[in-house]
Amino acid sequence: MKAAVWYNNRDIRIEEVPLRWPGPREMLVKVISCGICGSDIVEWYRLPRAPLVQGHELGAEVIKVGASVNRFKPGDRVFIAPKVPCGTCSYCREGHFPQCSEVKERLPGGFAEYILVPEVLLEKGTYLLPESISYDQSTFIEPLACVVRSQRLAGLKDGQSVLVLGCGMSGLLQIQLAKRKKCVVVATDIIEKKLAYARSFGADLAIPAVGDVPKRLTDYFHKKADVVMLCSSALSAVEQAWACVDKGGAIAFFAVPGPEKTVTVPVNDFWTKEIRILTSYYCGPPDIQEAMQLLASGAIDVERMITHRLPLEDIVRGFQLVMSGEEAVKVIIKPHAKGENAGS
Repeated sequence: MKAAVWYNNRDIRIEEVPLRWPGPREMLVKVISCGICGSDIVEWYRLPRAPLVQGHELGAEVIKVGASVNRFKPGDRVFIAPKVPCGTCSYCREGHFPQCSEVKERLPGGFAEYILVPEVLLEKGTYLLPESISYDQSTFIEPLACVVRSQRLAGLKDGQSVLVLGCGMSGLLQIQLAKRKKCVVVATDIIEKKLAYARSFGADLAIPAVGDVPKRLTDYFHKKADVVMLCSSALSAVEQAWACVDKGGAIAFFAVPGPEKTVTVPVNDFWTKEIRILTSYYCGPPDIQEAMQLLASGAIDVERMITHRLPLEDIVRGFQLVMSGEEAVKVIIKPHAKGENAGS
């Protein structure tokens, strides 16, 4: 079978790799749709495991199940989590599922024609797709689950003021979810097209990130933001976050600058204002379930975020689109399709 093997962002090769049939507690699935995540292009995060087949936002069709598999059958439409927590370690018991110390198996990369799903992911991380969620829409389950978790960790409450820094796919999901909580949302980005997307998805005010964001924000809210969601890794966005959070508020790092960059926290100023700074990484089973419910009900609109559907052979172009950020919001790779925008 064909798979896209990632060596770095400038070296992605379509290679022939062996196709294995499932053992008794495994399952073979055909990848129908797999999204390119913003984290897929973060080289400092991915290079330690290179070369590898990336792709963890996927919808797939079951092709063959092992002799001991009873929950699924050929033809089932499924979403598979990239990794699953054990549920019993000290981190899981405290709800820190992404920090589970027992994770051993990861999902084989979805930028391939087929995936052999290992036992632990089959048992704890595979979900039947409701009929109301298409394969393309299923590529939003994991990123939306991450957004669900980040807003919960930030303690976002109904009616609060929210600043979303960065209007890529994650930022647009943040906006939609916050608006469901009747929050007032200001969003920023350096690309006008993404600001237009932010407005169309409910942002009350969408402004250029290069302007005087703190002043525009306070003029609009008549105060600073209760919660700041950092969906940009730019140091300038971090500085804006420091300047835009209100007393008693929270700043959530949904994206982070590279490890070679120094982030200086104004801790003396924040000390008297009781500002919370938190990070949000990945998601857990409850977040995935909530995300699926939101998508199945149509509460979160993801179809309009899909800007490109590409065959596996065009994955290099897909990565270039995501790295550029100029015209793409959601790029979906369809390993069995031919030509751009071939089916959904």
